[in-house]
Amino acid sequence: MENQVTGVRGRSPRAVPRPAARRLPLVVGALLSLVAGLWGALGLLDLAVPLPRTSFAQQHGPLMALGFLGTLIALERAVALGRPWAYASPALAGLGALVTAAGLTVPGRLLLTAAGGWLIAIYITVLGRRTGRDLTVQIAGAIAWYTGGMLWIGGRTVGDIVPWLAAFLILTIAGERLELARVAFLGRRASDGLVAAAAVLAAGAAVSVWWPEPGWRLTGLGMVALAGWLARHDVARRTIRGTGLPRFAAACLLTGYAWLATAGTIWLAAGRPSATGAYDAALHAVFLGFVMSMVFGHAPVILPAVLRIRFPYHPVLYAPLVLLHASLLLRVAGDLSGVTPARATGGVLGEVSLLLFGGCAVAATRLAGRERS
Repeated sequence: MENQVTGVRGRSPRAVPRPAARRLPLVVGALLSLVAGLWGALGLLDLAVPLPRTSFAQQHGPLMALGFLGTLIALERAVALGRPWAYASPALAGLGALVTAAGLTVPGRLLLTAAGGWLIAIYITVLGRRTGRDLTVQIAGAIAWYTGGMLWIGGRTVGDIVPWLAAFLILTIAGERLELARVAFLGRRASDGLVAAAAVLAAGAAVSVWWPEPGWRLTGLGMVALAGWLARHDVARRTIRGTGLPRFAAACLLTGYAWLATAGTIWLAAGRPSATGAYDAALHAVFLGFVMSMVFGHAPVILPAVLRIRFPYHPVLYAPLVLLHASLLLRVAGDLSGVTPARATGGVLGEVSLLLFGGCAVAATRLAGRERS
């Protein structure tokens, strides 16, 4: 007899794990990568914190970009595809990050790079269902992940592959936003601008392998162009006038685009920054200011779809968003001016903003439950 709840013949509801329960270990892996990366970042701020592993600080960038964000992006794509084999990508990314954090750099690089290659396979499968410019841009992001990983395996430093890590995240996000703009009836001619800017960014990452200075400048030009296009054509320009979650998400997106333009401007002007302050300022502007703003804005929609948990909007979510941008302003000012206390204070408050967002998400869920009762 077929069970009406599970749809599986002859088995009780408890006999078959819910999809969300099977995905939870992957999310835990991403969160552990985040914790290791944030812990390592405190060490990079020259704060007297104990580091269980020096790799926490040395591999801070890959742990955040590929371990935390890569796992979440790959998991979202696997859920959307609905094929069991697709979950190998987030599993490889999460495992690779944990192995890297443990100090096993070579196996960690291999696993993280394999995760990027598996993500490309997911996109190729999606191409069998539909095509579109937005999907092409997202595939380019996955290729950037894999290419950066191969360069890393080949002996390039984390600093050398920064344009590839940035391209992975920026192109993935830009492709998603283009998809939403297309749904909102954006004309093909208007989308030409985003595709052209994405091509410039990808070309810059490629050029940086042989000629770092012009490559980083070209990547910066692509970032500025993408930020301008997104600020001009994204539906966030309209939804910012709304209320509730649409307005909150729009606030996240538009402020994120400002940070993307800031980072691109620094790279366009300085190439691969030789000064540590400019290098750090640009990195945190794009990876924290832009990418984490996108995470804040999309989390209330993505988490319920991935984990089947309620994440209702509540105005309390503005608290970590404001703290994120205020702390980043302080951090970037400290980086560019060489004022160490401002740099350190901004860095610590930035980490607090990420933790606060998690706390506010839990609080929003509980507050919504009380309001319903």
